[in-house]
Amino acid sequence: MNDLYSILLLTSIPGLGPHRIRSLVGHFGSSQAVLNARINELSQVENIDDRITHNIKNKVDRAFADNQLSLIEKHKIKVITYWDKGYPAILKKIYDPPILLYIKGSFWEENDNGIGVVGTRTASQYGKWVAERFGEDLARVGVTVISGMARGIDTYAHRGAIKGGGKTVAVLGCGVDIVYPPENQKLYEQIAENGAVISEFPIGTEPVGAYFPRRNRIISGLSLGTVVVEAGKKSGALITAYIALDQGREVFAVPGSIRNFRSRGTHKLIKEGAKLVENVEDILDEIPELKVERKKKEKQGDFLKLLSDKERMLWRVLSEEPLHIDKIASDAKMETSEALALLLSLELKNFVKQLSGMMFVRR
Repeated sequence: MNDLYSILLLTSIPGLGPHRIRSLVGHFGSSQAVLNARINELSQVENIDDRITHNIKNKVDRAFADNQLSLIEKHKIKVITYWDKGYPAILKKIYDPPILLYIKGSFWEENDNGIGVVGTRTASQYGKWVAERFGEDLARVGVTVISGMARGIDTYAHRGAIKGGGKTVAVLGCGVDIVYPPENQKLYEQIAENGAVISEFPIGTEPVGAYFPRRNRIISGLSLGTVVVEAGKKSGALITAYIALDQGREVFAVPGSIRNFRSRGTHKLIKEGAKLVENVEDILDEIPELKVERKKKEKQGDFLKLLSDKERMLWRVLSEEPLHIDKIASDAKMETSEALALLLSLELKNFVKQLSGMMFVRR
């Protein structure tokens, strides 16, 4: 029997990681049988040496398992084991799938319909806009947006998915009871309401740098493809991209300015064969197995009829590159105050997005 308590006991044993636990359970038939096995029986399993057999018989931490069960109940956390029916089938296909998934929120049956969106924590305004736009557009066609809830690109990808009315999953490099970064408390709650916050780490685990590469393999492992929006040459987002490649998943990269150091990693990926993407359609075309809800696109002329003549003129001045209010007013040949009033009207109508520093872009 693979009950949660006995699996928690196995995870408490020093030197016994996911791979060895799966081997042992596969050999003996259940987690409880592993705990009851004799030393000579344990030693017959591949990669189980004398040190591990000694630990299994002498270093089971029942206090850890008892405490985890108490915290699971206290924080109302759902836990899925590798052997449970609800465990994501797509995640089982990676080299080292986690034994346990701690979940805040709800997982759903269509958990193999996700795209990862990742990038630098120090995102530019352009990067934030792209991440939010991709997140929103993916959500609008029914694709789950998967990221790590980190500062920068991750945050904006999740926000976009929520804005698009879709599902999003945040994979943490700490326990699911810990909000990291702390300023994302509200986003954490929104993600749990519109999908799930998940982690393989025990409840109460603090964020440590070494945990994030392990977290990254789950982001890519849950995704049919991973989009890198902005990344330096030595960033965690690139690690996620290379892990995705090792897992046999698609990797996409968004091009940026050659003058922006945050584009060096994405351009490196493109040079190495990653698919250059400019919009969500590029992703959908590359992964036909994604289950999407294609919606009829409005012609540009049709939706522009909703605007006044001056709003229409101002909208045409804008682009997907952020422009300052002074530049917009100058190009539109109108006073700054009038341009600002029209931009605020366009923002309320969801045609324009205002960024920091009085910068504006088209939605």
